[in-house]
Amino acid sequence: MLERFFHLSTAHTSAKREILAGATTFMTMAYILAVNPNILSAAGMPRGGVFVATALAAVTGTLLMAFMANYPFVLAPGMGLNAFLAFGVVLGMGYSWPFALLAVFAEGILFLALSLTPVREGIFNAMPLCLKKAVAAGIGLFICLVAMKSAGIVVENHATLVSMVHFPGVPFNTHGICAVLAFAGMILTGLALAKGFKGAIFYGILSTWALGMAAQALGLYIPDPAHGYNSLYPDFSLASSEQNFSGFAETAFAIFDPSGWTHTGDGNVVRSGWSLVKTLDFFVVMFAFFFVDLFDTLGTLIGVSMKGGFLDKAGRLPRISGALCADSIATSVGAVLGTSTTTTYVESASGVMAGGRTGLAAVAAAALFAVSILFAPVFLAIPAFATAPALVAVGGMMLSSCADINWNDAGESFPAFLAIAAMPFTYSIFDGIMFGVISYTAVNALAQRFDRIHWAMYILSAVFIAKYALM
Repeated sequence: MLERFFHLSTAHTSAKREILAGATTFMTMAYILAVNPNILSAAGMPRGGVFVATALAAVTGTLLMAFMANYPFVLAPGMGLNAFLAFGVVLGMGYSWPFALLAVFAEGILFLALSLTPVREGIFNAMPLCLKKAVAAGIGLFICLVAMKSAGIVVENHATLVSMVHFPGVPFNTHGICAVLAFAGMILTGLALAKGFKGAIFYGILSTWALGMAAQALGLYIPDPAHGYNSLYPDFSLASSEQNFSGFAETAFAIFDPSGWTHTGDGNVVRSGWSLVKTLDFFVVMFAFFFVDLFDTLGTLIGVSMKGGFLDKAGRLPRISGALCADSIATSVGAVLGTSTTTTYVESASGVMAGGRTGLAAVAAAALFAVSILFAPVFLAIPAFATAPALVAVGGMMLSSCADINWNDAGESFPAFLAIAAMPFTYSIFDGIMFGVISYTAVNALAQRFDRIHWAMYILSAVFIAKYALM
């Protein structure tokens, strides 16, 4: 039966190798179970509910990928996209999290429609490779900034915008010790990566968390729930379990409650309900998610497929339609469950490097995500300072794509650099993508290098310019 579904012999692999590859991918991306609730809780979402939604979205999306495309790609709520929802749409633009999730649901439906046509595949092939690499690198820097800020290492500074935390100026037993532990965790995670440990990122989280629990036992870390510094020990009480699942009841299907669709970004004016969806506001947010998700997914598919040798001689990905449809459906299902955009993970490359070649590896990873729901108290007790090293490590891995950019050719390197730099400096993945696309098209067109520019890039540039001018 496995041979019939996954064609193991054709892919020159075995069931044992695929299962081990799936377990490897799970270990390298299990951090999302701790990180995603931490990030989305900043938008007011219940951490327990987000945890359950994260696990279920990963299971659903990964199984769709396995059976619709037969690739060893694993899906989960995407890094960068969750930060965009929490810090960009909710905290930055003033929208409620149910409204933001409704926009995610709608962009997933739009993606599905495009995935059934040549449009999304055409954009995949139209984007120059230098910008694809730049998008991945820029997201890496953005994730790193979010991680250092959440750990308390980077703080706001009126003179320089941001700066390193000034330890004498913050309470050491909360803010100070968390920043110290986060930096120690980065050293441990870097050491594990340097030694080539499988699951190094996951073990980095656990070791940093263990240091935190030791600090709490020694009195160096003192919980202060009123200011967001909770106990670092897991709570296995019945009340904790009930809270987790009651939180999921709050997030699941919240997008279908119009009373939750609000916008408070206009001073003291609060807008809500269907009137908000019918205005330009909804389309602004939806298309923001649309473009971010589009290039994040396409970039990940390119990167992981290149590592696995899945691209053909023309650089195209066979069965890409199935992969894109799986990604699109997973996005909408995840929004219904109560989490940000579900997308293909670049950490799938770890499973590919471990020998994964078929959807059986994805099925194995999905099974482990399902089992993880039983250990919710463990994952939810992991603090932000323990997950920060994982985010920094992932950011570093994504930054490695810069090596493939031709830095001696300004027609490629300059737009790529603008895309990379704009993401952390504007605190927006979307803006970074627009900087890159517009500058690439303009620079090469003015230099009369028209052979480099796919016709779709002109359309994308016009759409982005219109967005800046009108939205």
